[in-house]
Amino acid sequence: MNLFASSLSDRVAVGVLTEEAVRGSDLKPIAAWVAAQPSWSDLPFIVLTQRGGGPERNPAAARLSEVLGNVTFLERPFHATSFVSVARTALKGRLRQYEARDRLEALSESERRLQTALAAGRLGAWELELSSMALSASATCKAVFGREPDDDVTRDDLIASIHPDDRDFVLVRLRQTIDTGRDYSIEHRTIWPDGSLHWTEVHAQLYADRYGSARKLVGVCSDTTARKTIEENLRRLNENLEERVRERTREVNAAHQTLLEEVAQRERAEEQLRQSQKMEAIGQLTGGVAHDFNNLLMVVLGNLELLGKYLAGDAKATRLVEGALQGARRGAALTQRLLAFARQQDLQVKPVDLAELVSGMNDLLRRSVGSSVSIETILPATLPPALVDANQLELALLNLAVNARDAMPEGGRLSISLREEQVSGNGGDLSEGSYLVLAVADSGTGMDAETLQKAVDPFFSTKELGKGTGLGLSMIHGLAVQLNGALLLTSELGAGTTAELWLPATEQRPEQANETALPVSETASRLKILLVDDDALIAMSSVDMLEDLGHEVVEANSGVQALELIRNGQNFDLVITDYSMPGMTGAQLAEAVRDLHPALPIVLATGYADLPAGTDIDLPRLGKPYNQAQLAKEISRAVAGEAASVPRSGAGASGARLAKADDRCDEIGDGACVI
Repeated sequence: MNLFASSLSDRVAVGVLTEEAVRGSDLKPIAAWVAAQPSWSDLPFIVLTQRGGGPERNPAAARLSEVLGNVTFLERPFHATSFVSVARTALKGRLRQYEARDRLEALSESERRLQTALAAGRLGAWELELSSMALSASATCKAVFGREPDDDVTRDDLIASIHPDDRDFVLVRLRQTIDTGRDYSIEHRTIWPDGSLHWTEVHAQLYADRYGSARKLVGVCSDTTARKTIEENLRRLNENLEERVRERTREVNAAHQTLLEEVAQRERAEEQLRQSQKMEAIGQLTGGVAHDFNNLLMVVLGNLELLGKYLAGDAKATRLVEGALQGARRGAALTQRLLAFARQQDLQVKPVDLAELVSGMNDLLRRSVGSSVSIETILPATLPPALVDANQLELALLNLAVNARDAMPEGGRLSISLREEQVSGNGGDLSEGSYLVLAVADSGTGMDAETLQKAVDPFFSTKELGKGTGLGLSMIHGLAVQLNGALLLTSELGAGTTAELWLPATEQRPEQANETALPVSETASRLKILLVDDDALIAMSSVDMLEDLGHEVVEANSGVQALELIRNGQNFDLVITDYSMPGMTGAQLAEAVRDLHPALPIVLATGYADLPAGTDIDLPRLGKPYNQAQLAKEISRAVAGEAASVPRSGAGASGARLAKADDRCDEIGDGACVI
């Protein structure tokens, strides 16, 4: 029995014993191994007996049942088919145990990655059992409230640490969440044990039991003191600038009444400076956070997509993975909005027939607003072209249409019209000349005067948390200014809203696009790929996706390491490199690789739509975060020697652009649609 017990392991599928072998033997080694099995394991045993397994005929069977646990007795003599049937049943049970083990390991790995993402985002996790009010908090959560990782922190401790002026409001919101099931989202002041004042942001969801009763709250928290400090500094800067403007105005009015047009110009310049300083500060903060979070979402999306393949037969697990994927995709859409807001984008300005552009978007607009909203278009055929970036204008029009749809929850009418206007020398922010006015009017709820005044401010939104970013109108306003035009908003509560884009007209004629979409092969043969990324999590996720596609992958964590592999004689069919890496960027690596192997295909992965100024290299782009299908598509294009591109401007390119937009548009509320 000692030899038999020493042969047992997790890899053993079935144990077979005869009753004679165990009679009178010391079963303690076997019993010890059975008791020490991991939670997923219950090794099946088959005992060959002369008297069956019932206690009446075979009292010793009861002793074996207690020791072995999962045991089947097979009475001899037996037919071979009987033994095969019993063994097959035991083997099936063991295989199900292995499947359970694999799922537990996968869930454990997912939990580890989630904790990594929480740590990278400096988010603290917590749970509150409502029956006992027992609180479970991570070390990061404790740190947000000024506690040490080993401190015992209760729910009452955290409530007591809330600033007295905020405490009642927090408790009321908690009770509303428990009573209604509405998501909990709040920001309040917190007093740390050392007496220092901090700001804390908390989000949570309510979990109920099978009977619908509230069971626990699960959420995250973060320290937003730094952000509040920036906001306060911006507020003070605004107050100082406004006070300086008022003082200057009083001085000029008192001493130089004849120079009042000059004063108005100075006021506009100072206002533009104030907005520029505010936007620069917000843009720097937003861009850095969004870029890092974009990379984290890349890891989450890639691993969830692969995990979904392995759980294809498990309906519940597949549903959970799909829910996580939807949340991650929504986060990816938001980060793309933030990255677009943070960068100074170079526009591709060319003459465009606006009537043809709007007509080409007709199907996309109707699908975006839904059947409850009717669309009316007034597009005169004799209007001159406008000097615009067609891609950006299409996105702006789509955002305005989605905003209008959200303002008409019960349905309504959306009117899109074009007209030509002349601006004289006193046109305010607009220079003298001819303009095309693209107007989008809805019959929705409208805005009061105070809301209308803030409508184009960055991050201002009237929608509930998670339904809008507050960037839609501010980005459209910025686009209009970059095009030497303007965005004019008029609205009244209960009477709808009209948004007018004033765009410079031109006598130039639109270019006729002669580009056609390039066919992309569905699959590629097995390739040897060099993957270069300094982020270990992204590299691991990308390697998994590539290997799942059937490719052989060699990983490098820097441009220098990648060059060493190539110079040492390794041959590769393709190089996929991240752009933003310390020491050597992906563009610099590509130039060095081309010097060594001019024909070697290279794909550049980046979270930005435009590379920094001075980066002059023509490479296929793979936008982050990307999924496995996009990765496979760009590999096929690169190996085939094709550059991933769509027409940038010109009325004739509208159909191709909209086909791309229709596939990749991801609405996130507040007119937010990433293309």
